[in-house]
Amino acid sequence: MKSFLEGVINRNKYMCELGKVADYIPGLSTANKNHLGICIIDTSGEIVIAGDADVKFTLQSISKPLTLMLALLDQGEKYVFSKVGMEPSGDAFNSIRKLETGRMRKPFNPMINAGAIEVCSMIKGKNSAEKFERVLNFIKLISGNNNLKVNEDIYKGEKETGNKNRSMAYFLKGEGLISGDVEDVLDVYFKQCSIEVTAIDLAKIGLFLARGGVLENGDRVVSEHIATIAKTLMTTCGMYDGSGEFAIKVGVPSKSGVGGGILSVVPGKMGIGVFGPSLDLKGNSIGGIAVLEEIAENFKFSIFN
Repeated sequence: MKSFLEGVINRNKYMCELGKVADYIPGLSTANKNHLGICIIDTSGEIVIAGDADVKFTLQSISKPLTLMLALLDQGEKYVFSKVGMEPSGDAFNSIRKLETGRMRKPFNPMINAGAIEVCSMIKGKNSAEKFERVLNFIKLISGNNNLKVNEDIYKGEKETGNKNRSMAYFLKGEGLISGDVEDVLDVYFKQCSIEVTAIDLAKIGLFLARGGVLENGDRVVSEHIATIAKTLMTTCGMYDGSGEFAIKVGVPSKSGVGGGILSVVPGKMGIGVFGPSLDLKGNSIGGIAVLEEIAENFKFSIFN
């Protein structure tokens, strides 16, 4: 398996030249666009790593299904989805257009920025610091990595350049969807996006979801139903406005982030973490998608087969 994955990385590395790293957040633009790595962990615990799987990057939007699970634990499914929808938006992840023009007048789903900000407002805690500490501890738990921390430079850049996210958050506040202080909610959101991980961490989170919300030691953290909600929304909305094409070509629940990561789940079988900071026009790792497409074709692991 290792030699196969190394071959996949080598065969698809040229794709990195066809994209570009994110540059709208200070700090992301310094990434090496030629990095490309993968980690796969199956339910037996076997770990296979190839390429640049140990390079650190920030979660960005990959944090969205994770905080969604925590919000569902805190508030319950009925409350969460009274304030955010379950449908693909068909728009870019940072689009504000349908907040005002859509018939729902709420974010279409938790995987776009507006929906993720709304979800952040539902995390329990007496202040933003306590809320984020709960988010960080939850992600540490499901990744099995107690050393996760925020990249302070990326966090500062998120705050400095986050005016479009602010506009969404204040719109949601005006619509009565966000309770509490908007800047506190945004602080949690900016920090969760700035948590540093590796492809190995993502594979471990993927394995947690592949097991239906159960840790490697057998402890259940979330119900199977909550894990299914997260995986379903990853399938329909997790790759931004490229989710449909990705579902056809790869066919497993996945969530990307503009830091270059992709978290993928083969239910009941394995977790996959991919890293490649060179992005396509939709904000997805261009090399990472190519790697996943080749692996999916070889192993036929699409959930639609």
